[in-house]
Amino acid sequence: MTTSSLSRAFNSDIAWSFRTSWSARISSLILVLLFAAALLAPVLATQNPYDISQLFLLDSELPPSWIDGGDPRYLLGTDQQARDVYSSILYGLRLSLIVGFASVALAAALGVSLGLLGGFVGGVVDGAIMRVADILLSFPAILVALLVNGIARGVLPPERHADAAIWVMILAIGLTNWVQYARTVRGSTMVERHKEYVQAARINGVSGAGIMIHHILPNVLGPVLVIATINLGMAVLTEATLSFLGVGMPATQPSLGTLIRIGNEYLFSGIWWVVIFPSVVLVVLVLAVNVLGDWLRDALNPKLR
Repeated sequence: MTTSSLSRAFNSDIAWSFRTSWSARISSLILVLLFAAALLAPVLATQNPYDISQLFLLDSELPPSWIDGGDPRYLLGTDQQARDVYSSILYGLRLSLIVGFASVALAAALGVSLGLLGGFVGGVVDGAIMRVADILLSFPAILVALLVNGIARGVLPPERHADAAIWVMILAIGLTNWVQYARTVRGSTMVERHKEYVQAARINGVSGAGIMIHHILPNVLGPVLVIATINLGMAVLTEATLSFLGVGMPATQPSLGTLIRIGNEYLFSGIWWVVIFPSVVLVVLVLAVNVLGDWLRDALNPKLR
């Protein structure tokens, strides 16, 4: 990128909006720290909570290090299996973010493709896609995710459930959230397909697929970025909900939702730290993503400039 390109990017409306929005800057900083912690989990963690050889049952149910009875080796205490809560949160955050990003990518790819196709072709194709979307919208998203999850688990043999859990979660959440992308892109495509640059491309012999990919798609990506940002928080929250209900990530590979479910079983026995700390991290992550998504929606809206 040249110096002039960097200068234009720095002086753009979105960059100015980011510099003047304290909420966007704080939420971005929080997300960068959380992403870095998840990425560097093997380096930052004091133990691998998935490795049984690193667990010592005599260290189980220890409180945080600053409370009487705590151990300096375990900053946030340990759970009933002697797993370090701090290390479990880092690895669980990594799993939650992997599921969130992958499911958003799947939903965006599917929804954008179907929305472009329906909005550009119209007719029976558009009607069929929108009727399927209407049917999915008539059910709560969590129920659709549970249905997809149940079908996938029924097809796979029981011994493969733990290994395939992350892929099943990505598929279930991705197939739940594509409708928003499809409806948004369809509406924008129906507007764009009648504009002069599309007619000029047709006159020049550009194929329908070429027009959709090279001409219309770049002009409908703005709303898609906003939806994807907000959906990342919803995807992480959906994964946590499914894991909390016991149909998500297994206890041997705990995500934030699994950690909360495990800790909730021991909450009333006084081991509060096992559920409180993962819950706080989940709330902070989803809140930061939603705040950043709200800012991006306003920054990309020309009526608010």
